[in-house]
Amino acid sequence: MEQALKLATKSAANGEVPVGSVLVADGVIIAQSGNAPISLVDPTAHAEINTIREGASFSGNYRLVGTTLYSTLEPCVMCAGAIMHARIGRLVFGAYDKKSGACGSIVNLFENHQLNHHTSVVGGLMEDECAAVLKSFFQKRR
Repeated sequence: MEQALKLATKSAANGEVPVGSVLVADGVIIAQSGNAPISLVDPTAHAEINTIREGASFSGNYRLVGTTLYSTLEPCVMCAGAIMHARIGRLVFGAYDKKSGACGSIVNLFENHQLNHHTSVVGGLMEDECAAVLKSFFQKRR
């Protein structure tokens, strides 16, 4: 999560909402990214999506079975869907997102038994640190 926080801080410096994520396989980071929808002019360029794309490219497989994705912010519906489709085994996130979180704050896609893949989810790791980066970013913008 510390590496994800560094990526979030870097995203903030680039004018992006400070979210960072890393993908780990067998204890090694295989992909990482910060938020980049503004700089890439791509509404899907959330940190998690960028990391999943990089991880799939690295592994040569669109399925990322057995991996863990760390994100500084609770994923949105789009990112949660991508996590499911990639078959990521575990998601660990920092701050809860009371406005668009799809892992328990607004909805919990991972607890919907009608869906065919169920990633295990742990929320609140380094929650205060992750939330502080976001809070600072938005305070400066107001």
